[in-house]
Amino acid sequence: MIVDDEAPIREMIAVALEMAGYDCLEADNAQDAHAIIVDRKPDLILLDWMLPGGTSGIELARRLKREELTNDIPIIMLTAKGEEDNKIQGLEVGADDYITKPFSPRELVARLKAVLRRA
Repeated sequence: MIVDDEAPIREMIAVALEMAGYDCLEADNAQDAHAIIVDRKPDLILLDWMLPGGTSGIELARRLKREELTNDIPIIMLTAKGEEDNKIQGLEVGADDYITKPFSPRELVARLKAVLRRA
């Protein structure tokens, strides 16, 4: 599941993941993402921090980790927020990895595979 408000980034990630053999779901805000996640139970969530509509990626991650139905889904934060404090906050709310933009699609796929192996 790719949750990012920037369509070109979602498309680039989806192409990289589909070439690696993964099916992708997409959402551009936290509300739509939550509905899809609850309905479809994706294997992993790639989550941007800054999302439109008042609910940030961090708040969505916190909510997903609190809910029994979704608390076991791995989350990779994928964001431009690269300060150490941001990374710590992301990991403390339950993210399994934290990748800063810009990023290499090959590295993203490798990290995604590593998180799925651990899950």
